[in-house]
Amino acid sequence: MTTCNSILNRFFPVPKHSETKSGIIYALKSISVIIGDEDGFKGGIGQTMDLNEFFAQNNRAAIAFSGGVDSSYLLYAAGKAGVGVKGYFVKSEFQPVSEVENAKKVAAHAGVELEIIQCSILNALEVIENSKDRCYFCKKKIFSHILEKAKADGFNTILDGTNASDDIADRPGYQALQEMKVLSPLRICGLTKEQIRKRSKEAGLTTWDKPSYSCLATRIPTDTAIKQSMLEATEHAEEYLKSLGFTDFRIRYLSGYAQIQLKNSQLTAFLAQKANIKNKLETWYSGVLLDMETRE
Repeated sequence: MTTCNSILNRFFPVPKHSETKSGIIYALKSISVIIGDEDGFKGGIGQTMDLNEFFAQNNRAAIAFSGGVDSSYLLYAAGKAGVGVKGYFVKSEFQPVSEVENAKKVAAHAGVELEIIQCSILNALEVIENSKDRCYFCKKKIFSHILEKAKADGFNTILDGTNASDDIADRPGYQALQEMKVLSPLRICGLTKEQIRKRSKEAGLTTWDKPSYSCLATRIPTDTAIKQSMLEATEHAEEYLKSLGFTDFRIRYLSGYAQIQLKNSQLTAFLAQKANIKNKLETWYSGVLLDMETRE
């Protein structure tokens, strides 16, 4: 192992790494290099594992399923590979009802069993305090529920949809996944978001062009305590804008106001309806602000 580390350091100085029982996974910007295969993954410098190879070595697994682009493709690929797999979607106050319904449809299309786990996240003080490490504490709680259910169902391997494009350096939640021995096949196999979207389209998955989505808690500024009323306001307001045809936007909570961030291409349509939108959103907010920094 020392020799391998020396060789790797020669090409990739100071890599980030995390211990797993199957070796050391070196997480680089766009690839995952796997060294050591005592009882797990095979690979080497400059190599990434194919998903079919991964599932051949892990032919029974539980998938933490969010209904997003990545976990949807992972669920589909696992089902297609013929492995014993089951999806687990944790419904907390941080997920809108619409995401649950979408998750059910994707799982049905993939032909994979899906269990919805109900979980109240607002009783976790370290989560609702909303510090910069909120995601870490939230992942710990969410995945503890998944691990408990999966173990009861006979699964010892838990997978998630983290991909090779994800910048894990700025993701406290990823640290929690590592601590809980959750594996990320898409990252291990070097699959980027662009590749996953392409494969999803080819597979006929409706999620292939789904905009990136983050939980409702991300709409509330760090260090502002999270309240259910804030989450409900966000969910209702975002569902309303979706009903008007807007996509890939955010409505953030700002001292009681709704701060809307849109794609530049949708500004004209928004301004044409601003009076109606303002009146509707003031059902849940003190007022409405438009973020002049548009989403890319």
